[in-house]
Parts: sequence; structure tokens; C-alpha cells
Amino acid sequence: MASIFTKIVNGEIPSYKIAETENCIAFLDVSPLANGHTLVIPKKEIDYIFNMEDNLLSELITFSKKIAKAVEKAVPCKRIGVAVIGLEVPHAHIHLVPLNKVGDLDFSRAKLKVSTEELKEIQAEICKYL
Repeated sequence: MASIFTKIVNGEIPSYKIAETENCIAFLDVSPLANGHTLVIPKKEIDYIFNMEDNLLSELITFSKKIAKAVEKAVPCKRIGVAVIGLEVPHAHIHLVPLNKVGDLDFSRAKLKVSTEELKEIQAEICKYL
């Protein structure tokens, strides 16, 4: 069965897409740790990031850097934190999370409740910097 991320790639589930390439896509997390929390994934469904072929992993990291720079300009923060956990969805993905303090990257804390309107505003603001 396809992962929720594969369903997003295939257009079966709507998303707040930031950007995409032939092999990768970035979209807002709808249950974010912070406004601007973005997920970057390979379009090919691969469960574990370290099972990716080197060229795809390299492309994913380079694409993530481009997205992180746009998020950093769009969302007030000190840095963009990067996390690869890989337990919650069986599809390799990178979390890009705007940070102001170390605790901002704690996945055990409550997620934000963000309205559709707010997600669209954040999406548009990040896309301005790409």
C-alpha cells in the first residue's frame, strides 16, 4: 500500500507544495512543530533514507538546502533545524523546522494547529524566495 507521501506525490491527497524537481518534492507539514515546518521527500517511495542510491540522496540534500534557505527568509527564525527520523511514515523524508531555541526540534511536544488560510499564507511566503 502506498504511503501517505506517495499519495501526495501522485496528487491523491492535496498538499501545500513548496517546490518540486523530477525526483523530489517539498511541502508544508500540516501538523508542524513551527510555522514553516517543511517536509522534503524523494518522489520514489523508499522507506529508509540510507537505502537511497547516492545520487538520489545527494539530490534530496541539495534540494533540501534550497528549500531551507527559502524557509529561513520567509519565517522569522535563527536557523533551520534538520531532522531525519523515519519512524512515523514509511517513506524517507527530511524535516526542515524553523528554530529559535534547541527545544523547537522536540518531536514529543504538541504540534501546532494551523488553519488552511495560514498554511496558504506560509506557502506563498516561502515560494516568494525560490
